[in-house]
Amino acid sequence: MRDYVIETDKRVEFIRGLLKDSGARGIVFGNSGGKDSALVGILCKLACDDTVGLIMPCGSARNYKEDLSDALKLAEQYGIEPRTVDLGKVLETFREALSPAVDLTVASAANIAPRLRMTALYAVAASEGRLVAGTGNRSEGYMGYFTKWGDGAYDFNPIADLTVTEVYGFLRHFGAPAGIIEKAPSAGLFDGQTDEGEMGVTYMSIDEFLISGKCTPEEMEIIERYHRASEHKRRQPHSYGG
Repeated sequence: MRDYVIETDKRVEFIRGLLKDSGARGIVFGNSGGKDSALVGILCKLACDDTVGLIMPCGSARNYKEDLSDALKLAEQYGIEPRTVDLGKVLETFREALSPAVDLTVASAANIAPRLRMTALYAVAASEGRLVAGTGNRSEGYMGYFTKWGDGAYDFNPIADLTVTEVYGFLRHFGAPAGIIEKAPSAGLFDGQTDEGEMGVTYMSIDEFLISGKCTPEEMEIIERYHRASEHKRRQPHSYGG
């Protein structure tokens, strides 16, 4: 049986050690109203009272409604300082500025929002001497289901080893808001988007594969295809050493 108390203590000490070594005064993370950011926010608050959760609606209606509401509930329940930065108009302006130079694909357009959010996070971090906490889990990491230099960028990540199933286990242990636990996982990049719908495989199947190596041939094909195609996201950039 998992000992959440011991595991929490270890993760909190990990964060505190990083803060001490870096000399940073606090932490900032993207409070999206989703499962991963919720767990990261809880852990960071336990490790450092000066933790800011930046709420950054950008583009989709869900960002401004359900996600915003859940993000505020998380902040209130765990005493996390909430700050809201509306990036919707910035996104529109940026896309318009790009239009003379390129016809954006659906994927490239969707990935602008996560990169704008990370820009905002690092602006706050640099201005106030904070570390940026990452919010990606093991399942998304294996699938490459994150944006390179967007949510894939951070100073540290206290949940990178946890599958989605394990993230939910921690959230239930902490008594996180029901809305965060129950709603379908989504990056909120566009209306109607869900992680599992976009990938074509459930997190339950991905997690079972990661833990036991078992899944159907159809699921295996999807999982390995995503993993191969996203290998570049998990590597440092190539550098010429001559």
